[in-house]
Amino acid sequence: MSFLDRLEKYAELAVHVAVHIQPGQSLWISAPIHVPEFVRMIAKQAYQAGAKLVHIEWQDEISTQLKYHLAPDEAFEEYPVWRAKWVQEFAENDGAFLFIESANPELLKGVDPKRISAHSKAASAALSKWREYMSASKMTWSIIGVPSEAWAKLVFPDLAPEAAVEALWEAIFQTARVSGGDPIQAWNEHNANLRSKREYLNRKQYKQLHYKAPGTDLLIELPEHHVWNGGTARNEAGNEFNPNVPTEEVFTSPRRGGTRGTVRSTKPLSYQGNLIENFSLTFEDGKVVDFTAEKGYEFLKGMLDMDASARYLGEAALVPHHSPISETGLIFFNTLFDENASNHLALGEAFPTCIENGTSLTREELDRAGLNHSMIHVDFMIGSADMDIDGITADGQREPVFRKGNWAF
Repeated sequence: MSFLDRLEKYAELAVHVAVHIQPGQSLWISAPIHVPEFVRMIAKQAYQAGAKLVHIEWQDEISTQLKYHLAPDEAFEEYPVWRAKWVQEFAENDGAFLFIESANPELLKGVDPKRISAHSKAASAALSKWREYMSASKMTWSIIGVPSEAWAKLVFPDLAPEAAVEALWEAIFQTARVSGGDPIQAWNEHNANLRSKREYLNRKQYKQLHYKAPGTDLLIELPEHHVWNGGTARNEAGNEFNPNVPTEEVFTSPRRGGTRGTVRSTKPLSYQGNLIENFSLTFEDGKVVDFTAEKGYEFLKGMLDMDASARYLGEAALVPHHSPISETGLIFFNTLFDENASNHLALGEAFPTCIENGTSLTREELDRAGLNHSMIHVDFMIGSADMDIDGITADGQREPVFRKGNWAF
């Protein structure tokens, strides 16, 4: 297939698998300004699928940089009320959201961490209800990736800019299963495989997971009646969608106070325009009580101090080392891709969908069930070909879940 043929298939995949647009549904696209042709392809596919309205919100990294370097401090302490209200109303009217990820992982390098933290707190507070809809899958949403020159040069530093962008497109097509014959059929089969893994784990109902790898010895307790998800999700109207394209994970939410031990990262974390590398976290009674980082220590500290619950886990995700993303051999410096090449955890907000009947529970009931509640949800990668994971049953029996970085069942 030519590049344009694959781009068209990628747009089709975004509409029919990622957000799975339904007739009469509206679509909000958040997109970088350097890929207008691709965004128009998606809009065309969405209208042909019966979308009522396609709204496009363009993102410009240069303007973002200008704001962080030149705007007064108070600009980062507030969030536009009109926008928060608009996205919330869009979600409440069964609107779907497609986020096209293309950010330079080091966009905000050199920016005062206090500015970044202030903006994050203001945005998280203003968008709390919308984020609640997202974490509970009450609305349709998905994230896909497209290259930018700055991102591509970080992934392929030895290539000229144009060649680096072409190489990153190839990697994205490969990991999104676009390069083969029928991407939609490929995703149907892939989702079925992920469904079989989560069904096995849901039957097991392990009380704990024990992670062992170089630099990692971590015990994670799971709540009673926890639920493993992965692949497709289902919105409040009952329609299936894929929150991440690509995705290779099945995941659940740990019990808030039940993690202890130490875990070491295995890939860089791109967080708010900065890289955090080679870091470790030590947990006691579920909380991070000590941490180190070779690069980005202040940004890691800012993330952990975002609120009183940012030091607790909200997600534990299982991803085999042998997967299309991992087998590219690339570090993408982008969580959407890197988290799907590696077992990972997330600090912060837990998922109501990861406990039985969780989407119908109040916040207080979710707290009592052991699910963490935070302004942040930040995934970080911990998996490798050397990682073993045991599932520990309620009566203390150990069973292999992962061996040498891959599924053991």
